[in-house]
Amino acid sequence: MLDLLIINAALPGQDSLTEIGCKDGRIVAVEPSIKAEAAETIDAKGYLVTAPFVDSHFHMDATLSAGLPRRNETGTLLEGIRIWGELKPDLTAEAIKDRAMKLLHWSVAKGNLAIRTHVDTTDPSLMAVDVLLEVREEMKDFVDIQLVAFPQDGVLRSPNGLELLERALDKGVDVVGGIPHFERTMDQGRESVRVLCELAAKRGLMVDMHCDESDDPLSRHVESLAHETQRLGLHGRVTGSHLTSMHSMDNYYVSKLMPLMAEARMHCVCNPLVNMNLQGRHDTYPKRRGLMRVPELMAMGINVAFGHDDVMDPWYPMGTHDMLEVAHMGAHALHMTGTEGLEKMFAAVTTNGAKVLGLNGYGLEPGCKADMVILQAANELEALRLRPARLWVIRRGKVISRTPEVVASVDLGKGEELVDFT
Repeated sequence: MLDLLIINAALPGQDSLTEIGCKDGRIVAVEPSIKAEAAETIDAKGYLVTAPFVDSHFHMDATLSAGLPRRNETGTLLEGIRIWGELKPDLTAEAIKDRAMKLLHWSVAKGNLAIRTHVDTTDPSLMAVDVLLEVREEMKDFVDIQLVAFPQDGVLRSPNGLELLERALDKGVDVVGGIPHFERTMDQGRESVRVLCELAAKRGLMVDMHCDESDDPLSRHVESLAHETQRLGLHGRVTGSHLTSMHSMDNYYVSKLMPLMAEARMHCVCNPLVNMNLQGRHDTYPKRRGLMRVPELMAMGINVAFGHDDVMDPWYPMGTHDMLEVAHMGAHALHMTGTEGLEKMFAAVTTNGAKVLGLNGYGLEPGCKADMVILQAANELEALRLRPARLWVIRRGKVISRTPEVVASVDLGKGEELVDFT
C-alpha cells in the first residue's frame, strides 16, 4: 500500500495529467494511472505539482528584526549594515530563535523546503551561529537548512575574523562565505577571496560569497573568485551571490568575465527583490536596476538561482518569504517575460536552487524524496502571474501545510459569481 497518492496532477512541462505515488518518504511511481491502494489520496484537480521552492540566499539571523533599533530610511546597503551593527549588542539567543522559527512557519506555508542562510560570524560570541545550528537540527524533518559562515564586517577587516569563521565551521556550519567588496581595500578583498577559497579547499567545503554587491563597475572580485575556483579545483562548488556590479560593467570586460565563470562552473545567485531596492540609490536619472546579467549568464550555461535575501530586516522592510514573488520581480526587472524567460524564472526558484545547494533526491522522478507543493495554478506561467495559494505542502510523503483554494465571490447585480483570476 502507498502512503500517499496524488491524482490529476499537472507537472511542469507536461501536457497531460499524471499520478504520483509515494511510500516511505520517496516517490515510487509517476504514471498516468497508478493501480494501488493508498493511506491518503489527494486530488490535485489539474493544478500544478512542483518540487519544493528553494531559497538559495537568505539571512535568517536578522529576519523579522525591521525597526530594531531603527528603520533604514535611506534604503542603502551600508545603512543596513550600520543598523545591524547597532542591533548586534542587544541580540539575545531567544529573540533570534523566536524570529527564525516564526519565519520558518511562513517558509513551510509558502512551500520553501530548502534554504541556504548566511549567519554572521563576526560576533565574538558566535551566538547566532549556535542558535541557527539548533534551529537547523530542530527543523530538519521539515526544511533543509544549509548554513554559510558569513563574516558580515569583512573577514580581514574585523578583529579575529578568520579565527571566528573557522570556529563556526568547527561547530558544524556547512559553507564558507565572504564579503570581499566590504574589506578595506580592493587588494584586501582579493586576499580575502584567496584565503577563504583555500580554507574551503582544505576542508572540502562549498563556497558562497557575497560578491560585488555594489554599483561600482570596478568592483570585480568575481574575477578573483573564478580564478581561485580554477586554481584550487573547486569547480561546481562555488557560488557568487549578488554580483550587482555586473550591471554597471562595460560589455567588453563582461565578455571576458563570463567565459571565466563558465569555465569554473560557478553558480550565481541573484536577489531581485532586495537588490532592486538597495542598488542605484546614488543615481539620479537614469537609475540602474543593479542586478547581475541573468539572461546572459544563463545563455553561457551558468546555473543561476534566486534568493529572497531578506524578510523584514535592516535591508528590506517587506516580504512573506514567497519565492514566487522573487521570481515575479525577476521576470520584470530582467526583461524575461517571454514564455522561455518565465520558465527560466520558475527554474531559478526550484531546480536551479537545488543545484546551488547540492540537494540530493530533489525532483519529481521515481526515487526522489517525496517533497512537493501543489499550487492553485495550471502551469508555471500561471503560477508566476498569480503567486497562488500553496494548497498542499508535502514533506517526505506527509502533508505539513494546507491552504484552502482562494476564490472571490463577486455580486454585480446578477447574482453571485466566483472569480479565481484564471
